[in-house]
Amino acid sequence: IAIENHRVLQERQFLLSMKSKGSDTRNTEKHLQSAEKLAKAYQYAVPSEGITEDWLNTMLLRVNVLPPSLVLTQAANESAWGTSRFATKANNFFGQWCYRKGCGLVPLRRNEGATHEVAKFGSAQDSVSAYFMNVNRNRAYAELRTIRSQLEQSGQDLQSEKTALALTQGLSHYSERGQAYVDELQAMIRHNNKYWTDVT
Repeated sequence: IAIENHRVLQERQFLLSMKSKGSDTRNTEKHLQSAEKLAKAYQYAVPSEGITEDWLNTMLLRVNVLPPSLVLTQAANESAWGTSRFATKANNFFGQWCYRKGCGLVPLRRNEGATHEVAKFGSAQDSVSAYFMNVNRNRAYAELRTIRSQLEQSGQDLQSEKTALALTQGLSHYSERGQAYVDELQAMIRHNNKYWTDVT
């Protein structure tokens, strides 16, 4: 989680530095190459006219840190505290799906006609990285990103337990259980609060 947050902060610093530059300066070949690389990773293309203010603002909503307490809690919830078949056999701690035959493990209770598999990762780090990208770019979690932006603008520490609790409201689409899932994550974060000072 620390590695992913460090990567995200470096990417965010690049975007913020572009925001402080004029359009001529920010659209040099070197800057455009870096922007295109980020745009591909976050699935939000650079406009044909180059790096614009609107593109930067949308990217800054996506490219930001996640509280360790939130990430750890979701991993614990989705992987039965690291004991699930998907965690132990596929390094998948967040229940993430894939849709290409053979890309992961077939769920034992998959609905008839369904073709998804639970993604297989080479390491726990790969699983965490995929989770970060999922939350930071998937349309389903746009609300989480909006909440995070509002908290940052109000001066809130984005890696705190308080932020983690607020961001859970943007994860109702992560599970078919909706608000019940959000409530469970919040209860887990509160119950384990004595550990969070060690991971921020």
